[in-house]
Amino acid sequence: MKHLKRYTIIGIFFVLTIGTLAHFLYDWTENNQIVGLFTPINESIWEHMKLLFFPMLLYSLIMILKFRGKYSCIPSALSFGILMGAFLIPLFYYAYTYILGKNVFILDMGIFILSIVIAFWLSYKLTLSRRLETYTSLLCILVCALFICFLVFTHHPPDAVIFQDPTISKKAE
Repeated sequence: MKHLKRYTIIGIFFVLTIGTLAHFLYDWTENNQIVGLFTPINESIWEHMKLLFFPMLLYSLIMILKFRGKYSCIPSALSFGILMGAFLIPLFYYAYTYILGKNVFILDMGIFILSIVIAFWLSYKLTLSRRLETYTSLLCILVCALFICFLVFTHHPPDAVIFQDPTISKKAE
């Protein structure tokens, strides 16, 4: 359990660091289309969900390889954490911007950090409780579906607010 807790805490810092760097990677690579599949290509909320999703997915694969023998439920717990973390970003963002009527950069950063912490905390607790073990296949399929959605919607986004770049919307007004 001590090793799992240590890896979980390291995971929080890993995702925070890699996610933060990923925010700039598309620009740094001069809009490389492959890089854009895994990092934000604009300021939309959807694209910012990638900042948690892909680094946590990568780190989860490491944790699964490390702990699968000891915790058979770790794939389901981490899959749930990835999904919840990614979906908390738009939930928190739209909640606070609805209340304040505007977005605030420091709150956006706080949402990113809070979503990561909650995602890993849930993963840790669910790994220990083994509650989701029977749902492993479903949760892994949902993570794969979200993965595919990120790839497809990067360059072919549906016409919905979550896919719109708010910096462009404000300039048009």
